[in-house]
Amino acid sequence: MNARHIDHVNLRIPADGVDDAREFYGEALGFGIEDALYAADEKPFFDVRLSATAVIHLWPTDEFEPPTKTNYDHVAVVVEESVEAIEADLAAAGVEVEKTLDSPLGATGEAGAVYVRDPFGYRVELKARV
Repeated sequence: MNARHIDHVNLRIPADGVDDAREFYGEALGFGIEDALYAADEKPFFDVRLSATAVIHLWPTDEFEPPTKTNYDHVAVVVEESVEAIEADLAAAGVEVEKTLDSPLGATGEAGAVYVRDPFGYRVELKARV
């Protein structure tokens, strides 16, 4: 097998967390939200579009349990902006930065990264492009 990239990450969210998810991922982080099929009851989840080849599936469920240190750490998303620009955008959106690292290693090499938590407790790494 020759793996090329991550296609998607699947995250459960609380059944009543759809609006919070849209606000955080769509407005605060500026990613595309694809929810027409979800809104039409044609599929049980909606997508956060990261790029032409990558999405985060968000599954609203009554059985949601917040992530713990033992079962989840983070999803890393490479963005075009510098660490400074990422931090400025987050501050403007009112999103608290958990930590910033100068050069954590990732799939494309070392690059600065900013870590935040979504409304459901999932850690999201916003990694500056190498």
